[in-house]
Amino acid sequence: MKYYSISEVSAKFNIPESTIRYYEKKGLLPFIERDGAGRRLFSEDQTALLGTIICLKNTHMPISGIKQYMDWVVEGDSTVEHRLEMMKAHKQTVLNEISSMTELLKGIDLKIDRYTNQKP
Repeated sequence: MKYYSISEVSAKFNIPESTIRYYEKKGLLPFIERDGAGRRLFSEDQTALLGTIICLKNTHMPISGIKQYMDWVVEGDSTVEHRLEMMKAHKQTVLNEISSMTELLKGIDLKIDRYTNQKP
């Protein structure tokens, strides 16, 4: 199995190493292994989980929600239904935010049009 260092994972996701350490401290990365010197080792599965965490964070899920999701991942298959419902609810939240931002964008476009068409 191939493992990646924290610097490799940091570069892959374009996030600071400190962010990865923070996620681990908050309990969002429960499966991180370490080598004999104590350095974090990320497998493909762990890297994929980090990708999910980043996706959820970037779509404004709070850390507490991500923590709950990861706790369910750790619990295993018995929590699949909980995870599915959480993802459905989060998707709706994201869609609502997109809709709201789309409406707000119309106001910005009006200002751009106004300033573009304004005579000096």
